[in-house]
Amino acid sequence: MTPLCELFERIALEAGASILAVYEAGPTVCYKDDHSPVTEADERAEAIILGHLAAAFPHIPVVAEEAVASGCVPDISCGTFFLVDPLDGTKEFINRRDDFTVNIALVEGNLPVAGVVYAPAQRCAYVADKGRAEKLVFGAGAMVGHRQAIRVRPRGPALTAVASRSHNCSETEAFLAGHGVKDCTSVGSSLKFCLLAEGRADVYPRFGRTMEWDTAAGHAVLNAAGGSVVRLDGSRLPYGKMKQADDSDFANPHFVAWADMSPLTVP
Repeated sequence: MTPLCELFERIALEAGASILAVYEAGPTVCYKDDHSPVTEADERAEAIILGHLAAAFPHIPVVAEEAVASGCVPDISCGTFFLVDPLDGTKEFINRRDDFTVNIALVEGNLPVAGVVYAPAQRCAYVADKGRAEKLVFGAGAMVGHRQAIRVRPRGPALTAVASRSHNCSETEAFLAGHGVKDCTSVGSSLKFCLLAEGRADVYPRFGRTMEWDTAAGHAVLNAAGGSVVRLDGSRLPYGKMKQADDSDFANPHFVAWADMSPLTVP
C-alpha cells in the first residue's frame, strides 16, 4: 500500500464516519440549482476531505462537488488535481440504501491515476495507486479486517452488467440487448466500477449524465485492476473538461466501463 493510499483511506474513513452519523440520525435534504439533492452529510464530509487534502498537498488544486456548486472552481491548468465527491449516491443515502460512497481521486495528465471509493454503510473500500487495486473490508472500530488485491475477470461468452439504480434509461436497455447481456444488477454510486474491478461483472454502460467527481475514483480503481472506461466512440474518457461547448465544466459524455476490452480497441 502506497503512502497516498494510506492517506486516502484515513480521509475517507473520517468523512464516512461523519456521513454515518447523519445517516443514523436522518438527513435534512435541500436541493441545488440543478435540482439534485444535497444533505448536511455531503457538506460535512467535503469539509473534512478538503481540510486534509489542503494540509497534505497545499499546492494541488481540489475540484469538489459542493464547492463547485457554490461557484468555487480552482485553476487546474497545471494538469494535476484532485476530484472529490464527498457523498456519491445521495439518493441512495436519502432512501436508506447502503450503496453510497465517499470518492477521492488524483488526476494527472487528464486521467485518474489514484483513488479511493469507500462505502461506509457496507464497511468496505476500494483503493488504487501505481497500477495496483485493492479491496478492504473493515471490522470493528474501523480496523481493516481483510485486504486483498483485485483484478478484472477475463471476458467470457456471456456478459454480466451493472447499471445505475436511479438513472436507468432506454439507451441502457438497448445497449444491454445489443450486447447479449442477460444478467444485469442495479447498483447506486461508483460501486458499479468497483464490481467490475473485483471480477463480479463485465460491463457498466452509462447513458445518463454524470460529472467527473462522480466517476474519477471508481475509474482509477477499475483502471488499476485492468479495466477501461471509454466514450461511445471508443476513445478513453478524459478529465479536466472545461469550457465545453455542449455542456458545463466537468460534465462527462456518455461512456461504457469495461472489465476486459481485449476484443475491442482503444485509441
